Amino acid sequence: MAERERVMRMSVEAPLWRALSAYRVLTMLYAVGLFATAYGEFVRPGVAVAYYVVLCGWTLATLPRVANAQACTKRFLAADLTVALTGILLTPLADAPARIEQGGPTLPSIWTAGAVLAFAVKGGWRWAAVASTAVAVANLIERGAPVRDTVHNVILVWVASIAIGYVVEVARASERTLARALEIEAATRERERLARDIHDSVLQVLAMVQRRGAVIGGEAAELGRMAGEQEVALRTLVSGGLVPPSRVSEDEAEGAVVRTVEEPDDDGPVDLRSLLARYAAAKVSLAEPGAPVPLPPDAARELAAAVGAALDNVRKHAGEQARAWILVEDEPDEVIVTVRDDGPGIPEGRLAQAEGEGRLGVALSIRGRLRELGGSAELISVPGQGTEVELKVPKETRSSRGKAEQR
Repeated sequence: MAERERVMRMSVEAPLWRALSAYRVLTMLYAVGLFATAYGEFVRPGVAVAYYVVLCGWTLATLPRVANAQACTKRFLAADLTVALTGILLTPLADAPARIEQGGPTLPSIWTAGAVLAFAVKGGWRWAAVASTAVAVANLIERGAPVRDTVHNVILVWVASIAIGYVVEVARASERTLARALEIEAATRERERLARDIHDSVLQVLAMVQRRGAVIGGEAAELGRMAGEQEVALRTLVSGGLVPPSRVSEDEAEGAVVRTVEEPDDDGPVDLRSLLARYAAAKVSLAEPGAPVPLPPDAARELAAAVGAALDNVRKHAGEQARAWILVEDEPDEVIVTVRDDGPGIPEGRLAQAEGEGRLGVALSIRGRLRELGGSAELISVPGQGTEVELKVPKETRSSRGKAEQR
């Protein structure tokens, strides 16, 4: 079956850059509007007009520069801050001294905060502190003395920019942690899937070769011994797991990227009875409802595979002559499949010991499959009275719910 790739992309920065772009345009219009309403009070309005022409051209031309972290380079940030500082220092040349003494706005007005916030989003609180300090010095030079209004505005820009820079740094760290967690989860799921497949095929064959070789003897015994060694090594490898190397974002501006591979579902539900029919045999009885037992394709396949793993355990531990019974129950909210045998049963504590030795048949091939579907597997065994495995799967599995929400 063809595989497709799903990309989960997370970014806390993209909304900040969009907000910053909008802020720069709006504050540019605000600064020009302030000048227009007080045009007659300026002693040198030509200086202000020339500056606003530059400010408007710069703001509109550099919008792509504040679209993401990659475009917002250090050189651009320095030039952007220079435009803001120049406007502050030009204010005494253009505006009337009386307006300045009364706390009138500088030529760039609150547009200056946009230049400082760009530093905060790009480099965090340290960069924000440097930029806001430069703005504070320019404002003090423009006023000539640290009056209350100037100090108030300076502290406000300082605190706001540093706080935003700190929040951005924390968000980036959280984003990286989440990306790594999703990556580990994807690797763990893939490892468990491979472990189940290996247990259902390769390990079973190696175990059979080992048993048959010991019975036949001669060169076959040596072949069986080698198969047994490979089985132990492979079980150890599977139980330890293989975690792939860390992957990083392909585009840091767009946030962390985690890639997982999944198989697409077939169209429509699957009748579980058709998948379980192949297990019926002379020593395996199948009791099923007369009506279809529909399940999502992934749930039906995994449940059938879990039944197969349970029957493999019957043949392996109870012997070839053991009988087994499969009972299918179609409940309103879930499907229950019970696998029972007439073998000798499992001694108490044996399952935990087997998992410790790397024998993952029950842990992964049965419980692991159903856990991913939101189901459960219960094993009841009394020495001398056989073993019963009860498998439960909800009709609306986790994967089917997630895909329905995506649609």
